[in-house]
Amino acid sequence: MKKVFCIGELLIDFVAENQGKNLSKAKEFTKKAGGAPANVACAISKLEGKSVFVGCVGDDPFGNFLLNVLEENNVDTTMAQKSVVFTTLAFVSIDDDGERDFVFSRGADKELKYDPALKKEFKNNMVHFGAATAMLGGNLEEAYNRFFFDALTKDSFISFDPNYREDLWKKKEDVFIKKCMPFIQKSHLGKFSLEEAQLLSGKEDLNEACSVLHETGVAIIVVTLGKEGTLLSTKDFSKTIPSIEVAPVDTTGAGDSFIGCLLKQISTHDSLEALLDDETELTKMVAMANKAGAITTTNFGAIESLPTQKQLDT
Repeated sequence: MKKVFCIGELLIDFVAENQGKNLSKAKEFTKKAGGAPANVACAISKLEGKSVFVGCVGDDPFGNFLLNVLEENNVDTTMAQKSVVFTTLAFVSIDDDGERDFVFSRGADKELKYDPALKKEFKNNMVHFGAATAMLGGNLEEAYNRFFFDALTKDSFISFDPNYREDLWKKKEDVFIKKCMPFIQKSHLGKFSLEEAQLLSGKEDLNEACSVLHETGVAIIVVTLGKEGTLLSTKDFSKTIPSIEVAPVDTTGAGDSFIGCLLKQISTHDSLEALLDDETELTKMVAMANKAGAITTTNFGAIESLPTQKQLDT
């Protein structure tokens, strides 16, 4: 089984209690661990895979809390860093359908420094680039790009999730697209929402969008479609795989749970080429990942709601 290195932010989600999506009306908040790469790392480890988190938190009580949560979930945090800059915070509110409204108070996540020692660890393992904040500047963006180069030179399996956040990229969408292109060109697996697939391809039609993204370079594409399931696409076939029916209460972390489950399954395979040719196996993997994502929406908080292997097997 390969290790999966998850690079990017680990932060505090302050989740508004007892109100809908309008964050301006929130008065009470509950502290939760969050951040897309950290969620993915926990999703993998809770499914008995091997994950390593690479990111930066503040040297403060919130940072200590976050690293403790990852360690309690069996994520390897030996490559995590601490900074004198305060831990990154996000304030989140959730409506009746589980949809979110949020704002960032960015801090230590942008302080991640490149560590050359990781290069040798990437060899024949997997690296997931799924940070929402990695292209916003700071040391993190430089480190992110250098780790990407290292993953390429060490024949790592590379996964990319752009994690587009409209509020972070208003009037700068062209910059976001340009920064994503090298990752789409070289990644083996690309995980996109419908909005991301359309934005990054410039195509409204989903099949046309996937064609453009394949032509750019990515081999396996999964486009998550909420309750409609997931579109799985390779250069040889395309199909929509249904999800299970649930009553969602919080969609936070559903996409991270999905990609974490998919990466864990891929980590047990030796050959990408063989996997690309195995439509049956890929379909089975995505169906399982759909189930993981759906289960995650049935409880509040991303990491607490991530399923175990036992839950997926029942």
